[in-house]
Amino acid sequence: MAPPRKHETDAILDAARRLVLAEGPRAASVAAIAKVSGAPVGTLYHRFGNRDGVVTAVWLRALERFQARAMAASGSDPLEVAVQMAVATVDFARDCAEDARLLLTIRPDDLRDAEPDPEFTTTLAAMNAPLVARVTELARQLYGRGDARSVDAVTRAVVDLPYAVVRRHAHDDGMPAWVRTDVATSVRALLAAHSGEPV
Repeated sequence: MAPPRKHETDAILDAARRLVLAEGPRAASVAAIAKVSGAPVGTLYHRFGNRDGVVTAVWLRALERFQARAMAASGSDPLEVAVQMAVATVDFARDCAEDARLLLTIRPDDLRDAEPDPEFTTTLAAMNAPLVARVTELARQLYGRGDARSVDAVTRAVVDLPYAVVRRHAHDDGMPAWVRTDVATSVRALLAAHSGEPV
């Protein structure tokens, strides 16, 4: 059994996230992250390679946490699964406020010093693929077809709508209690409005 790491990865990433949210992406230098987390600079370089490696890991961890909730959505029928996927965004913003603020307000390109990283792009596409596939399958189940318009209708309901609502409240002192119910009602209405028939 390997000995526990003296400086846990999550503690390092939490420190980097705090710096980014409080002072902006440029504040999260390796030296600043080391100071806030208590981890030696050498540990950060060894574990993450460089500053970009740390801040990229922060952003991807937040995305992974969000997607785990969205993909865990379940229900008695496809409509309820879609509703639960949408309200998962609200629940995530309520329960994981700092991760949600990071995803809502900071783009990965704004975090990094270097040019776009092909490896990051590949990782992001692989992480998003299951969610895209789930939305496409929901379109087929709800409307009997997986054409672009039907997939777009489901995407508007389970991704765009809750994202916009949560973004509006990202800097509030807590998510209003009524948001979850209102999002669920709006999602049902949006999905019911789309017939699934092509133009």
